[in-house]
Amino acid sequence: MIVLVANLGSTSFKYKLYNIDADTETVLAVGEADRLGLGQSIWSVSIGDTEIEGVVDLADHAAAIEHHLSQLVVGGALESMDQVQAIGFKAVHGGPISGAVLVDDQVLDTMQQFADVAPQHNPPYIAAMKAFKKTLPNIPQVAAFETAFHQTIPPSRQVYGIPHEWVSELGVRRYGFHGASHRYIATRMAELAPKVKTVINSHLGGSCSICAIKDGQSQANSFGMTAQSGTFHASRVGDFDVFALLKLFAAGLDQETIFKKLGSESGLLGLSGVSSDMREVQRAANDGNEQAQLAVEAFVESCRHYIGSYLAVLNGADALVFTGGIGQHEAAIRTAICRDLEFAGIRLDEVKNQEAKGNEETRLDAPDSRTQIWVLPTNEEWVVARQTFQVLNKKNNEGA
Repeated sequence: MIVLVANLGSTSFKYKLYNIDADTETVLAVGEADRLGLGQSIWSVSIGDTEIEGVVDLADHAAAIEHHLSQLVVGGALESMDQVQAIGFKAVHGGPISGAVLVDDQVLDTMQQFADVAPQHNPPYIAAMKAFKKTLPNIPQVAAFETAFHQTIPPSRQVYGIPHEWVSELGVRRYGFHGASHRYIATRMAELAPKVKTVINSHLGGSCSICAIKDGQSQANSFGMTAQSGTFHASRVGDFDVFALLKLFAAGLDQETIFKKLGSESGLLGLSGVSSDMREVQRAANDGNEQAQLAVEAFVESCRHYIGSYLAVLNGADALVFTGGIGQHEAAIRTAICRDLEFAGIRLDEVKNQEAKGNEETRLDAPDSRTQIWVLPTNEEWVVARQTFQVLNKKNNEGA
């Protein structure tokens, strides 16, 4: 089955094209485009050892989709656009709809209902799903919701201390996200170290979350009702006292301004005043910028807060994993996060840590560490491709 897995941002489009069956999968092509709707979009397609790239105006996701599909034909990855048999989306928030499901009007309507709490994610996915339907009307689409992996979290860790009708009638609760990444790490750790039963996975990048995993199942996740919550993010606030809004309103700020700042001008960017990129923030901190230093330290403490919490949830951890752009590539952040965790059996080997290559699977724990420490590159697209195949394979078998 030829499956295209789409990963979307508000102005970006990334994808992998897979040839997948019950046992194996092969990546046929990888592509991306940015600056959608902003003019002069930079796009690229990698097919084997060949890379095609260029600059073109792409008005929206629909234009990006059509452009890339044509390039896949030109580059020889596809004989025609119609060769694509399924499209999988790493969808974010479906509210009561979870798991991997065929996209239909009900799914789109429900995603729209939750667009207010996933403003950076749901609208571009809804637009892209409709665009794919227009371009490839006969190709089934599957939404693999990021909340799915977290359905095993006990109810007591899903709810807030709010009126129960808000939970039952409005769906206000902790959902958890980054499900594809955490699912992949759980699957990969079971292959690398079968005796490891409890894992704390730190997905640290532009968007960050910590997950407690036991026997391959999610037990807790730092995200809450929305993907704006939890740990520090690159430009999103993370955990924030809702009653602090009263102070902001009293200062004359309006709702739109407040939520724009919390949703896209906070986190590392907001606190440092430098950048949303951890590398740039660390450079500024090393040059003596006190705000940047505070941002780095606060980011670390945010991660340590959840790791400490999940050590309690899991009664210790057999493995601590770092993934995502920051988790895989920033040795200094790993050092700071692992500091003074010897009481929990977590001891980092600093030589291994400094020598680790972010795109390689590497074990970093010291010989006397009771807990394994790993850098593991995640593979969210693989998870979505697998889920898409399973949904359609089941549908085809039921219809046979």
